[in-house]
Amino acid sequence: MTNDIKTIGVLSSGGDAPGMNAAIRAVVRACVYHKLECVGVYRGYEGLIEGDFKDLNARSVKNIINRGGTILKSARSKAFFSKEGRLTAYNNLKNKGIDALVTIGGDGTFAGASVFSNEFDIPIIGIPGTIDNDINGTDFTIGYDTALNTVVEAIDKIRDTANSHNRLFLIEVMGRDAGDIALNAGIGAGAEEILIPEQDMGRGRLIESLKRSKKSGKTSSIIVVSEGDQIGKNIFKLANYIEENLTGYEVRVTVLGHIQRGGSPSCFDRVLASRLGVKAVDALIDNQKNVMIGIRHNNLICVPFIETLKTIKKLDLELIRVADITSI
Repeated sequence: MTNDIKTIGVLSSGGDAPGMNAAIRAVVRACVYHKLECVGVYRGYEGLIEGDFKDLNARSVKNIINRGGTILKSARSKAFFSKEGRLTAYNNLKNKGIDALVTIGGDGTFAGASVFSNEFDIPIIGIPGTIDNDINGTDFTIGYDTALNTVVEAIDKIRDTANSHNRLFLIEVMGRDAGDIALNAGIGAGAEEILIPEQDMGRGRLIESLKRSKKSGKTSSIIVVSEGDQIGKNIFKLANYIEENLTGYEVRVTVLGHIQRGGSPSCFDRVLASRLGVKAVDALIDNQKNVMIGIRHNNLICVPFIETLKTIKKLDLELIRVADITSI
C-alpha cells in the first residue's frame, strides 16, 4: 500500500443513476477495509468548491445498497469550469486532508476530473454511472440495466392498451446521443420499430414499414424513440406526421422521462457498482490516477479518462439486425 494516500473523497456528479449508492457504499467500505479514511463530498463538484464534506464510515452507508438516486446528492457546477473555482476546490480538499478522489458519473464528470487531476496532480479514479450506457471503454455503466428493466416494464403495460384499441404508440426513452436504451428495450419489449440517433431511418421509410406491418395483420404497433432521434424534430411532430400519412391507427405518445432514472437498482447494477467501487480504491492504492474503472467481458479494467472522452461508443450492429428480423 502507498503511504501517500490516507484519505479518499467520494462524490457523485451529473445525472443520478440507480446503483450509485451501491458504488458509494463499496468505496467507503473498501476504505475501511484498507484502514483508510473516507470523506463524502455532497453535490458533486459544487460541493468541492463549497467544502460540503462529511466523514463516512462503514455504518454511514448501511441500508443504501437497495436505494436509487445518490445519498451524496448531485449537481452541475458552472464554477468548476473556471480555474478559480477548481483552485478553491483543491484548497478545500487539502484543508480537509483528502489525498485522492473517486468520482461517480458520466463523460462530463470524467472531463472535469481529467482537467482537475492534471491541473493539481491529485489522483482521481472514475466510476461510470449513467443510465445511457454511453461511456467509451466499458461494456456497461451503473444504472443502465435498471433503466432497461424500467422501460421494458412500462412498454409491456402500454402494449396492453395498444392491443385493446388498435393504437400505435410512440414511446420516447432517454438517450440524447446514444440509442442503447431504445435499441435494447425495443428488442426486449418486441417493438415494431426503434428510432435511434445513430441511424436516420427517415420518415418515408418509417411509414412504409408501418404500412407493411398493417398489411401483414398487425392491429397495433409500438415504436420506441430515443430522445436524440431527429426523424420528426420531436416525438409529437412525428406523431402528427404519421397520422397525416397513415390511416387506420390512432396514434398516442408516451414520454417516459425521469421514471427511467429512479427506482431500486437491479441485482446486476448492485453487483457491478460494488465491483467498480472496490476496484476504484484498489486502483488508488496501486498508485493509479486519471483513469476510469470499466468492465470488458466481465473483467475490470483501467481506462484513461482521455479514452472515455475522445470517441463515441459504437452501437452493436448485431442488435440492429436482430431488431429488424424479429420485428417483421
